[in-house]
Amino acid sequence: MPIEILMPALSPTMTEGNLAKWLKKEGDEVRSGDVLAEIETDKATMEVEAVDEGTIGKILVPEGAQGIKVNAPIALLLGEGEEASALANLTPATQEPPPAAPSRQEQETRPPPAVTSEPALLPAAPSRQGSDGRIFASPLARRMAQHAGLDLAAIRGSGPQGRIIKADIDAALSAAHGVPAAPATVRPAAAPSGPLAPPAAPALSKERVAALAGNPPYTERPLNAMRRVIARRLTESKQTVPHFYLTIDCEIDALLKIRAELNKKSEAYRISVNDFVIRAAALALRRVPAANASWSDEAILLWDSVDIAVAVALDDGLITPIVKAADRKGLAAIANETKDLVERARAGKLKLEEFQGGTFSISNLGMYGVRDFAAVINPPHGGILAVGAGEQRPVVKDGTLAVAMVMSCTLSCDHRAVDGAVGAQFLAAFKTLVEDPLTMLL
Repeated sequence: MPIEILMPALSPTMTEGNLAKWLKKEGDEVRSGDVLAEIETDKATMEVEAVDEGTIGKILVPEGAQGIKVNAPIALLLGEGEEASALANLTPATQEPPPAAPSRQEQETRPPPAVTSEPALLPAAPSRQGSDGRIFASPLARRMAQHAGLDLAAIRGSGPQGRIIKADIDAALSAAHGVPAAPATVRPAAAPSGPLAPPAAPALSKERVAALAGNPPYTERPLNAMRRVIARRLTESKQTVPHFYLTIDCEIDALLKIRAELNKKSEAYRISVNDFVIRAAALALRRVPAANASWSDEAILLWDSVDIAVAVALDDGLITPIVKAADRKGLAAIANETKDLVERARAGKLKLEEFQGGTFSISNLGMYGVRDFAAVINPPHGGILAVGAGEQRPVVKDGTLAVAMVMSCTLSCDHRAVDGAVGAQFLAAFKTLVEDPLTMLL
């Protein structure tokens, strides 16, 4: 029986994606590990590798198709010895066109679906193994199992032909921690209404927004997946994370002088002011580990690693590639790594682990001449440092008025995890490093 190649979940939050390009065509032989296609997610374009072996029998989703749901079939793979005639008798229900969306009137009059507290669960099929003993699992499931130290042989696959998928890894992790895995079809109940519950915001249709603005003429820019995710995450952050802000001014004359001297010594790197900022923030987090923290409902998590997420502006939104273990890397290494991450971010070629995660964020708008600003925290990070432009300002030194290059930096903190004193200690350590940059070279 032909094997369905499914739209993979390339991130924990991915629900749909776009099929940018097929790298195999019908009739091509496929081996495990071959790159089949390029999939556009909300953050990057990623390659999808084959899990099974065989021949591409039929491509169900053409190049350029958008909004393909996760786990929807995108192609059919003929196994060893199978003929193309096997495709004629295959009529998967998933190839049928999706039902039309209900009208607003139907949505308003249709009764809500009943939700049972204990939905029926289908038994999982045994994990499928190849003749060489290899266990079939999706690339995402393999990565998750590897990171969690799980043995795939001990997990029962619920995917097509017993393949292990992300939901199976989630269930195994939940069982390992004594937490029952919630079925994917059950949504959590809405928060109870009460005096502390905020009123639901009205739907912001384009017609409503235009009416609120007085109906001036406008041009529509369609929302892509990235912009929708940014809007959702920032809204959740401002609604659920108690922000507070601390600002400090740093004199950077010495930093600029050392930067110029270092860049003259070698063509192998080009150090920017932002590279100094990343290095200083990482060392400050190492000196004040309480600032390198995240909030959970059970405990405050103090991270052993200092992984700095750096905000990068794209044409359609924002992405945050991560400089991992930044406190253990020198300025040249940070400069080269950051340059590579930014270039691949703008080309949409970052790997999932290169832009998801991190323990702290930095957003720098100094290159646009912005003097100071307050950034929105990127959960689960406990803080984000907003860096403004270095500019000449009057300062008082030894009772005398002088001129210095000054850079304003504002720290946004999650008050649940990082208290005001901790945030102040972090900024003091950061300022000391920036104003005495030789200490960053040790």
